[in-house]
Amino acid sequence: MKQHTAMASPNTHTKKINVKPEKQLNTFLVGGAVRDALLGKKVVDRDYLVVGSTVNAMLALGFVQVGKDFPVFLHPDTKDEYALARTEKKAGEGYTGFTCYANQDVTIEEDLLRRDLTVNAIAMSPNGEYTDPYNGRKDLHDKVLRHVSDAFIEDPLRVLRVARFAARFHDDGFTIAPETLTIMKKLSESGELTTLSGERVFKELQRSFEGDHPEVFIQTLKDCGALKSLLPEVDCLWGIPNPVNWHPEICSGIHTIMVIQQAVLLSNKVSVRFAALCHDLGKGLTNKAHWPSHRGHEKSGLPLVKAVCKRLKVPSEYEQLALKVCEYHLHCHKAFELKASTILTLFNSLDVWRKPEQFEDFLLACTADARGRKGLEQQAYTQADFLLLAAKEATKVIAKPFIEQGKQGKAIKEAIDQERINVIKTVKQNYPS
Repeated sequence: MKQHTAMASPNTHTKKINVKPEKQLNTFLVGGAVRDALLGKKVVDRDYLVVGSTVNAMLALGFVQVGKDFPVFLHPDTKDEYALARTEKKAGEGYTGFTCYANQDVTIEEDLLRRDLTVNAIAMSPNGEYTDPYNGRKDLHDKVLRHVSDAFIEDPLRVLRVARFAARFHDDGFTIAPETLTIMKKLSESGELTTLSGERVFKELQRSFEGDHPEVFIQTLKDCGALKSLLPEVDCLWGIPNPVNWHPEICSGIHTIMVIQQAVLLSNKVSVRFAALCHDLGKGLTNKAHWPSHRGHEKSGLPLVKAVCKRLKVPSEYEQLALKVCEYHLHCHKAFELKASTILTLFNSLDVWRKPEQFEDFLLACTADARGRKGLEQQAYTQADFLLLAAKEATKVIAKPFIEQGKQGKAIKEAIDQERINVIKTVKQNYPS
């Protein structure tokens, strides 16, 4: 006799339904993701605002807390950032001198009020509705970067952020609202910019120098007076003249801006663009009595480059290239006038044998310097091509043949050097004039 196993009724057990954590929260997409979507740009990072929740509730849903100064969490699956709605109150100096309030009663309007620019203070609900209490969409349409509230002046970092946004959206036609620029000037005059860590300043500079218009970032800092506090070695270049025969733009500051622009056209490397920024710092030390000549500015600029790199905690590879460009850019410009032995000394100093890629970056920065002059932006720069070819041919000279000849020790090096000088002479003689 068959035994029948009783089938459970569909209503015997309640089926477990997995609800996504964010579905149990009152969330809004905020900040750059909303702004870029409205501008028709690609959205890379998505940040979310959570209204009416608590730290414990977020943790219970599996979110991982990462914020130290305020409650920010990572989604357990997507790893997107979710932050509790919060308000901030100035309690000390600098961009970290704030106390945070993130209880359940903080409204979305209160959270958006603490943000820097109106275009970054727009929120979008999951069903596509916008919360835009400070007219960010209108400013997007009008292409204006405008501060949300007077609390802008409490955070010195916002000066750099606005400068970065001005650079990022330069091609879109964005400008800084006059009243916002006024507040940026007040902040620059307040001395609070000196509270920013070197690492934080360099992070903003690096992000700007990764874009298409780092020169706008530098010029904006100059216009609002922030450059004097953050990069005084660069700021002082404005008003320092150059010989008009070589520099139709005359002003060393304007020349620096033009060199950065040319560096962008030649390379996407931040290191090359940073070297362009620093290449003429020595001119800031020239005695006024000697203007517009700047004899020896290459070597006199080296301590200034080192000081900037130390203060901003610049990566060593950026510093190395900036120092080489600062010291040897005139050697590159005068390449056809140099003796072959001097060119070899230059190659040794630049270590072209072990660092050929850095040498190529050096040549790009020197090319940018040559073209970063009014009316000379399209000029040919054959010095770089000549030096690159000379280095390539000289690199082919190796020790093996001389060892086989029985040479030893110092004699091998002398033989290599002499042969490289001969090669450089040959390249120079055969190079089209």
